[in-house]
Amino acid sequence: MNDPDTPPATPRETPLSREERLAAKLRENLRRRKAQARALTTPEDTKAANRGK
Repeated sequence: MNDPDTPPATPRETPLSREERLAAKLRENLRRRKAQARALTTPEDTKAANRGK
């Protein structure tokens, strides 16, 4: 039944709970959205925002 080409399962390969999967997806989404926001923000935008403070 075991395939000799398949490596043994590591503890990290065990299935995550639903909450853990959702939390990981949320973190991934947040990182992606922050990166997008940083890419869209130009240096002029940050200067204008700092002048208003």
